[in-house]
Amino acid sequence: MVVKVLYRAANAVWNRVGKGILLGLTLSALSGCGGVQHMIYKTTGDTMVNFAVDHQIPYVLSTDDLAMNCAMSEALTPMLMSFGRVRDVPHNLGVMVHSSAGLCAESAAWEEELRYMRAVRMQNAQEAEDALIAQKRWHLLAAQRNYKAYKHLVTAYGEPGGECPDLDDEFDQFIWIMGMVAGLQALNNEITSTAGIGIPKNIAAKVERAATCVDDDDWWGVPMGLRAAIWSLLPGAEPKGESAEKRLNQSARKGERAGIRLAHVFQALAATSKGDAEAVKNVIRAHVKSKKKKDAPADRKLLDELSTMLLSSMSDRMWTEAVGYRTPVGGLGTFWDDKVESDAEEVDLDDIL
Repeated sequence: MVVKVLYRAANAVWNRVGKGILLGLTLSALSGCGGVQHMIYKTTGDTMVNFAVDHQIPYVLSTDDLAMNCAMSEALTPMLMSFGRVRDVPHNLGVMVHSSAGLCAESAAWEEELRYMRAVRMQNAQEAEDALIAQKRWHLLAAQRNYKAYKHLVTAYGEPGGECPDLDDEFDQFIWIMGMVAGLQALNNEITSTAGIGIPKNIAAKVERAATCVDDDDWWGVPMGLRAAIWSLLPGAEPKGESAEKRLNQSARKGERAGIRLAHVFQALAATSKGDAEAVKNVIRAHVKSKKKKDAPADRKLLDELSTMLLSSMSDRMWTEAVGYRTPVGGLGTFWDDKVESDAEEVDLDDIL
């Protein structure tokens, strides 16, 4: 009888207190698991981001396969940026991956532009309209991606155009340049898409000032080439006593000597804005000639290949407008109206007569 009374008393105590203790221990254990998981995720994120900065980006820059880099950027951007949920957001990587993904969308827009031009030549109104709509959609996506890259730059280093940030590290200088270019591209993509998404129109002026924060000689004439291109594109932007054309030529020579010929792109853009087709052709010819004379540095192949890709897109546009198809394979630097020189010996008829 005594045993039963003690059992019932112990059971009552358990029902009131013991279950609460057990529930508390269970919740505490689960909370501990969440903390462990967060630590694991953070460690993984730190490792992945550091690996990307120390090894992935240097490796990619040493390759010349732009299509593969494009696919990688589109595929890995969500994963790399998602680590910002468990660690500091990797804003410097955000500049790289979003601007690279923006180039993917812009490449698709170029293809639709060529389709549009062919449809116009064939007087196919429906095909032309569809291509134009697709082109604008791709430019809109490119604008969104490039603007994300620019906003990551602003968060990481501050708004371009004011006081120069601390850019002692080479990687930071590289990201600074990439972010500025992304900002300009975002603005250009938005204008081409004809759909406003709120990209500030003063980005060009900010970039023009911010380009002075990095050394022109160290970066193959790109900073000055960028500034001079903006002077050419924006009426009244050229400072007194400066010459955009002269500066662009100087930048191009620096790029040729370094084997990283991005300044050729700025030359071609400036010539295009003036409607000078012959100047664009000459820039492309000079680019091809320079590439035959000097290879790109082994650790910067991708950047030089990027300049070739951008100039190829300009060449394709010119070829398609003139003859209905893009630059022939191996024909970059040649044009449909080039004069073919004959190897036959010239005979002076005056001597014969």
